[in-house]
Amino acid sequence: MDVVGVTSSDPRKGKPAGSPRSDWRRLTAAGAVAFWLANLVISWTPIAAAYRSALSIAYVPMLVEAAVGGLIIAGLVALVLVRYPERVPGTGALSGALWLSAAALICLTVFVEVPSKLASGVSEPGLRLLVATVINVIRVLALGVAIGLVNRAGQAGNGPRTREAERGGLP
Repeated sequence: MDVVGVTSSDPRKGKPAGSPRSDWRRLTAAGAVAFWLANLVISWTPIAAAYRSALSIAYVPMLVEAAVGGLIIAGLVALVLVRYPERVPGTGALSGALWLSAAALICLTVFVEVPSKLASGVSEPGLRLLVATVINVIRVLALGVAIGLVNRAGQAGNGPRTREAERGGLP
């Protein structure tokens, strides 16, 4: 409320669109579950078993780390998607989530995978980086699709979640 008792319509006030707590949690949970399930399915393949063996990665701790990593990535993607929907590239909920997931994948690859593979001293770091990148593409794609579909389903029931729509203006 402003001084005269009129609600401000200034978009720079930082008010999130929609109900950020419930949407953010729901989208984060959906993305994290999709990420972890994709990781579980991938972990049953012979390529993943060879990758884990080459890097001496234990199976159960890897599943726990995937759950934590999925929560972190899904939380960041969902937070940006809910908090700043008008700034996310893409034409809809699914494409926006996929764009954000692609950005997360690039950051994950550049800042986590490349340094860890180059500093680990394993044989064939390029091959290990390629395998890790393919695994991450599958997991992060599953995360983005899940977040996008759940967000689109939420929007279908409540109308568009933009600041302009909340104010009653045209997008």
